[in-house]
Amino acid sequence: MTRSNPPSRNDRRGKSDGRKSRPHPLSPSRGQARGKRRPVGEARRNAGSLFARPEIGKKKPQAVTQEETPTQGHRVQKILAAAGYGSRRECEELIATGRVEIDGKIVTELGVRADPSTQRIRVDGETLPKTRPVYLAVNKPKGYLCTHRDQQGRRRVIDLVPDQFGRVFPIGRLDQYSEGLILLTNDGAFAEQLAHPRFEVPKKYQVQVAGEVEPDLPRRLQKGIHIAEGVVQADEVKIKSRHALSSVLEIVLREGKNREIRRMLARIGHKVLTLRRIAIGSVKLGNMAPGEYRLLTKQEVASLYSVGKAR
Repeated sequence: MTRSNPPSRNDRRGKSDGRKSRPHPLSPSRGQARGKRRPVGEARRNAGSLFARPEIGKKKPQAVTQEETPTQGHRVQKILAAAGYGSRRECEELIATGRVEIDGKIVTELGVRADPSTQRIRVDGETLPKTRPVYLAVNKPKGYLCTHRDQQGRRRVIDLVPDQFGRVFPIGRLDQYSEGLILLTNDGAFAEQLAHPRFEVPKKYQVQVAGEVEPDLPRRLQKGIHIAEGVVQADEVKIKSRHALSSVLEIVLREGKNREIRRMLARIGHKVLTLRRIAIGSVKLGNMAPGEYRLLTKQEVASLYSVGKAR
């Protein structure tokens, strides 16, 4: 008995006799591009499906470019800084992340200019407040932080001034264990000028160190001390008093790094016991008690501006 072979694959598809198989009614034709499919939502809406959903929410604001803004006015980052939204660099980050709008359009370019008197500027959906500049001197006590936000809920120097001054921020920093003069403002351009190293605004400190200091200590600090960032040096150093257990110094810096005085003195073997800033430019701490504040005079503000511009 002869055993027949099973039908081939082509035989099962009906191709052995020359007939062509018909495509499935729901499958795409050969001429139709398989990759070009309409979105499901569009297909449902066109078909009148019960599952078709209308557009939800408002349209996103369109981005505004430098060409669409007026040539007059100021750069947006300068306007935000003057309104108290932080330093110029922090305001540039607000723009770059799309959190700023001008007349309903998102700003993403740093060169965009605006006129706050005729245009509506918003940050995170809130209209830019029109406030007058505020300049405050505060005697920062130990334990307070010179920061605008603290996730641990610790005490901040801005908590020492009442809410009537609005949103203010510290210019520069004093570490948590230092005390003395700190300036608060809502004028970003003013803050940048005082805080930026290139303006070299002199800052005077009174420092008590452990032990009796050597007579050549001022020369060593003014010559320069090596720390992690490189060589740092004091602009002026005076020995106010020398005792067996402690000594008092007066140090002037024009460019301050993080905990610079503490680190310089530690390198030459002297631990800082107390550190108090007693002057910034022409503004002096005076007899303000810890935690007290006062408004700067017009002459003091003008003097601080002139120090930065003169250098």
